[in-house]
Amino acid sequence: MGARSISDRRIAVAKGAGALVLALFCVLGIALVQRQGWLDGLNAGLMGMAGRARDSGAGTAVTWIMQLASAVGGTAGRFALLGACVIALWGIARRRALWLLWVTVGGTLLNLSLKQVFAAPRPDLLPHLDLVRSYGFPSGHAAGNMIFFGALAMLAGRRSAYVGMGLAIALIGISRVWLGVHWPSDVLAGWIEGLGWLALCGIWLPAGRGGRADGFRRAGR
Repeated sequence: MGARSISDRRIAVAKGAGALVLALFCVLGIALVQRQGWLDGLNAGLMGMAGRARDSGAGTAVTWIMQLASAVGGTAGRFALLGACVIALWGIARRRALWLLWVTVGGTLLNLSLKQVFAAPRPDLLPHLDLVRSYGFPSGHAAGNMIFFGALAMLAGRRSAYVGMGLAIALIGISRVWLGVHWPSDVLAGWIEGLGWLALCGIWLPAGRGGRADGFRRAGR
C-alpha cells in the first residue's frame, strides 16, 4: 500500500511537472511568434477595438470598472486578498492556508523571472490608463490572478467557485488590454503560465475536512 502510494505520487509529480513544462513551452512559443510580428494584426486589432470602445458613450463607466478590476488584481490588491484568505483559513485549515500562500508567492516569483527573461516592452498603441514600470510579457495580472483565484477555486472544489473565479480571472485579464498596458497575447501567455503552475502545485493540495483533496478532479461537482 505504501509503495503504491509513493509510486502514485511520483507519477502525479511527473504529470504536474510535465504540465508546467508544456505551459512554459507554449509561453515561449507565443513570445517567439509575437517577436516575429506574426501576432501584430490580431493584437492591434483587438486593442484597437478596446480603444474605440473606450471612446464610446459608455467608455467612461467601463473604464472605471476596468481600473477597479485591475487594482484588485494588482500585486498590492492580490496580496491583500491573499493575506485575508490565509488569516481566515489559518485557524481551521493551517496546511491549506500555507499551501495557498506558497502557491501564490511562488507563482509571482515565477512570473517576475519570466518577465526578466523575455524583457518585452509594453504596447504603445493606446494611452496607458494605468501606471506600469515592469516588462509586459507575460502579463503578471493574468498569471498572478489565474494562480490566486484558481487556487481558491481548487480549495473550494465546487463548480460555482470555478465559475466565479473564472469570471474574475477573465475580467482582470481583459482590463489590462482595455487600459492599454498589455497586448492580448501577453494576457494569454500569463493565463497559460498560471495554469501550468497550478497543475504542478495541485499535487500537494492538502485534503479538506472530508479527508480528500479538492482540486481539478472535483471541478465537475
